[in-house]
Amino acid sequence: MNRFYVLVAGLAVVLAIAVFALLKTGGGASAAAASPPLTTNVVDDGFRGYTLGSDKAPVEITEYLDYECPVCANFSTIQMPTIKEQLINTGRVRWRFRDYPLPIHKYSRFAAHAAQCAGAQGHYFEMQDQLFVHHQWAQTGKDPSSLFRDLAKATGADVQAYDACMEAGRYAQRIEFSRQEGDKLLVDGTPTFYANGKKLEFRRLPGSDDFKALADSILAHRPQRR
Repeated sequence: MNRFYVLVAGLAVVLAIAVFALLKTGGGASAAAASPPLTTNVVDDGFRGYTLGSDKAPVEITEYLDYECPVCANFSTIQMPTIKEQLINTGRVRWRFRDYPLPIHKYSRFAAHAAQCAGAQGHYFEMQDQLFVHHQWAQTGKDPSSLFRDLAKATGADVQAYDACMEAGRYAQRIEFSRQEGDKLLVDGTPTFYANGKKLEFRRLPGSDDFKALADSILAHRPQRR
């Protein structure tokens, strides 16, 4: 009988450890994809963000974003459609996206990883749209891994390749490199914007009219070719 209770106690301890580990990593969310890399000396893979627009565009806007940030979601769903139509699709502006996961957000890195893993299959922008359009996941506090997998599938991504990418945390260092880059550039919140490398300061969340005026100003002061 005593041996039986010892075995039961041992199993209880093992179960408690397993539950603690599961909660710590956010349920089904892969710890490798949801957490920063173990080392701060991350490897630079040369990647500098996905871009929209022509490489010849005279104005480049770089946006540092956090997928769990409600302001980023608001900007993406409300302002970006007009910005794409008026500035990006017309060849005036190229838009570059960089990750800046905030430590206050539990699943921000996990969401950034989901976008990167879908991006590896050519579906970054579709996944970004899905993450922001269905942004209620960020308000629930629940593990979003199952939802993200469904969203990745909806973009046309191969879910087995997506699962392997997420489980391995394939882009953890890339995401951390982007965050450290943002620190060096004095990113102080999300979204933060840079125009041709210069940080933009706004007293409120900028809209499509603000970026149109900015592009107009840069183009008006651009040296004329002879």
